[in-house]
Amino acid sequence: MNIKKLIILIIGVISLAACHKDLGNYDIDIPLEPKVANLDSVYTASVGDSLIIKPKIEGADAANVELQWRISVIEGNDVIYNGPALKIIFGLQAKRYPARLTVYNKANGMKYFHKFYIEGATEFAKGTTVLSVENGITQFSFVKPDGSVQARLYRAMQAKDLPANPTNLFLLSNTFTGGTLLGYWIITKNGGIRLEPNTMQEDPKYPNMLKDNFFTSPDNLEVGSLISHPQGVMMGVVNGKFYGGTTSTWDQAATYGMFGLPADGDYELAPSFVMSFTQSATYFIGFDRNRKQFVRINLYGAPVYFGTQYSVTANVFDPLNVGMDLVHMEQLNNADCFAYCKGTDGKIYELKFNVQFNGPFTFTPQHKRLFVRQELINENTKWSGAKNGVIYMANGSKLYRYNPVNEELRELATSFAGKTISMLKLSEDEETLMVGTEETVTFLNIATGMNGAFIKKIEGIPGAPVDIAIRK
Repeated sequence: MNIKKLIILIIGVISLAACHKDLGNYDIDIPLEPKVANLDSVYTASVGDSLIIKPKIEGADAANVELQWRISVIEGNDVIYNGPALKIIFGLQAKRYPARLTVYNKANGMKYFHKFYIEGATEFAKGTTVLSVENGITQFSFVKPDGSVQARLYRAMQAKDLPANPTNLFLLSNTFTGGTLLGYWIITKNGGIRLEPNTMQEDPKYPNMLKDNFFTSPDNLEVGSLISHPQGVMMGVVNGKFYGGTTSTWDQAATYGMFGLPADGDYELAPSFVMSFTQSATYFIGFDRNRKQFVRINLYGAPVYFGTQYSVTANVFDPLNVGMDLVHMEQLNNADCFAYCKGTDGKIYELKFNVQFNGPFTFTPQHKRLFVRQELINENTKWSGAKNGVIYMANGSKLYRYNPVNEELRELATSFAGKTISMLKLSEDEETLMVGTEETVTFLNIATGMNGAFIKKIEGIPGAPVDIAIRK
């Protein structure tokens, strides 16, 4: 046998020996994991108050257990604490912080991790804010959960008045990031102020005046109307052009929500427009007040003006040449649209239509008719369209539920004793209608069969309410 064959034989024998089955006859001592009781998933801590978390550890000798605590802070140093209970004065900002409890078994060196959250809170963490006009002066007030009113809060904190002619109050939050709060915007006809939601001070991080919320600010500002987009930015008509707050960066960046250039095009929009939002696409229906035609705007990162680049599928009326001035427009259920227009004869017409502006880009007129109660629609009419296909409208002291299907106008059950209605707003679930009259916001039940039954009211609002925002 030569040397080469001998080497191969030896390697083969060794390989066979290596393949011997391991019978696995081992004694494995897996340490028991300590059980943690009395540890919640979320804790609320008021800024400046004590935060105490005292869990109970079971299944391990207390002498061998050490608890290590960490609160993660993005903009600053983490809070680190060792001890059987977390006992600190909560001095962080009013935000949500991820936290972790580490259970360290010193006897065997094992560590066990338990995650939870700390929700920083201030006195403004829950309640209702109301924008109103008192003797021509814009007022911003806060209503605590117990119903007590901190009237004229902005004036008291800033020692100055808000801009005149208020139109909207937004509490912006980014639903794409779990509802991250991005501040209050008080919008007026020619400006606006942004407030930090936990302090109610003018926001020190983001642009806190509307004119500063433009990368290139226009010489003059005339706000047609703005709405809040689910990503926590504003979009709408300013100086007759369509603007959209940028969402192309982190929502904690100071530039998030700022306005770039308007959607490019030769147009001048009426103030009223509608937004249709889905997870996959967003479009807007506007009205060119010069050409008196409906126009298409799509959100492709930023708003893009397409004008009349759509096909008309019926001849009930001509959306390219309406020949009337737009008074107001509503869209119900991201589907049926109703435009109320004033004709050259001075009468109000109701136009109903549907669009497919995410493709195949069609406009389908459905009806054109005189509105059933001409006297109810003018520049003072308040509107709120609901997903169930009805429109709530108010003029003077009267409040109606309008069903466009059969043109029924039904006065709601609650009377306002001759007081002029200055505000209408639906709750998020659309089962409550909030109605503003002088010094009062009234909550009405509009669930099926209730017809606006009285629920409650907030009194002590300075002047006539214009808008309302609720932080839960």
